[in-house]
Amino acid sequence: MADSEIEALHFAVRGRVQGVGFRYAMINEARRLGVTGWVRNRRDGSVEAFACGVPAALDALVAWAERGPAGARVDECLIAPIAADSALHDFSQRPTVGDPLSKTD
Repeated sequence: MADSEIEALHFAVRGRVQGVGFRYAMINEARRLGVTGWVRNRRDGSVEAFACGVPAALDALVAWAERGPAGARVDECLIAPIAADSALHDFSQRPTVGDPLSKTD
């Protein structure tokens, strides 16, 4: 896959998305789709993710994130395009971080 085919998205998912296996399920789905990146909880109860891949795979991951795994309730799934990071080689979990407006993250 050429770097020119790679796109990247930032996800901000709100609702009942913590304590329901959202991160674990997103990692499995992203890996199944061949997407690289990361996912993490935020202290405000949301889940944040960054994903790189070909447009079709990213579209499929967006569709998955809008519903989440069984037990989740997705109230809002905000998606924004961002610069791709070709240094990512897998999809992984990252540690929880604080308030999105915090300058200490």
